[in-house]
Amino acid sequence: MYLKLPCRSEKTQKEAERSTFVTIIMPVRNEADYIGRSMGSVLTQNYPSVQMEILVVDGISDDETQSIINQIIDNNKQLSIKFLENPAQTVPHALNIGLRHARGQIIIRIDGHCEITSDYVSKCVKAMQSTGADCAGGTIITIGETVTAQAIALAQSSFFGVGGVSFRTDQAKPGYVDTLAFGAYRRDVFERIGHFDEELVRNQDDEFNFRLTQAGGKIWLDPSIRSVYYNRASLRKLGSQYFQYGFYKVRVIQKRHGIPSWRHLVPGAFVLAFAAAILISLITTDLFWFSAIAGPYCLTNLIASLWAGRNKIRLMPLLPLAFATLHFSYGFGFLWGLWHFRKKYRKAETLKDIEK
Repeated sequence: MYLKLPCRSEKTQKEAERSTFVTIIMPVRNEADYIGRSMGSVLTQNYPSVQMEILVVDGISDDETQSIINQIIDNNKQLSIKFLENPAQTVPHALNIGLRHARGQIIIRIDGHCEITSDYVSKCVKAMQSTGADCAGGTIITIGETVTAQAIALAQSSFFGVGGVSFRTDQAKPGYVDTLAFGAYRRDVFERIGHFDEELVRNQDDEFNFRLTQAGGKIWLDPSIRSVYYNRASLRKLGSQYFQYGFYKVRVIQKRHGIPSWRHLVPGAFVLAFAAAILISLITTDLFWFSAIAGPYCLTNLIASLWAGRNKIRLMPLLPLAFATLHFSYGFGFLWGLWHFRKKYRKAETLKDIEK
């Protein structure tokens, strides 16, 4: 069932778009540094406030996040903002808590670590109305607030860094995609394919989007829909993040009995080849195999770093490290996931399995 209505004019089309009730779910935990900006961007939407509710689901933060949220709620009592607690402290639990309280015909996830443009909601609704898509969203502008974070942001926004992820690049074109971040979903999507998988601490949105496309659903990317994401500030935190991405990607593949995109296999294959080359070189005391893998990678990394940092020369020395952190962390995480989840290869999980 779609929300698209037959409209006879531009005026009635706009009326239809603005009559759609929207729920924004914000899963947060320990976001004191960003929650004010994030909620502020949600509160300043040009979408009618009477047609929108905001559900902030907090994972028992132990910083100032809760007090900031409560202050914002007190200062905006004319708006529909609810504070909900998430004892499990993970994102999929938070999203599912929000879904159980949501009244909207369209559900949008917005993280506490990002900001959205003032027309984000209205453009998402318009895109869904005009295309009939089950999910709509846009592109992410990744921003770093320190020198290291800026280098990480450049790496995360480049093809060499993250592959052909449309929503992370500024060259994205309108069209159907396999996944995106901070998407707007029709409510009936959750009735058809279930809620977010609570086993997946990471990649729960990727798994959900893959499940949606496997069920015949459509995900529409409109590059004019923009959000800003504040990325990790250190290589250590970036490494931890991408290790978990690779680790849980294995579980996504197992659960869905399919691969959403072959790009997800590249880092694992590369790290495996790299490790094998080191082992062979040590056994044979011949550096040929190591050089055959490490040499081309280092050269490609250098070229990609020079290109990505061509307008920000001061970041160039950090870019090779940022790229390597992305690739090796994800690759090692994926390989560890293959071993860790080795006993869980079975049929794709049903709606009943996911909702247990």
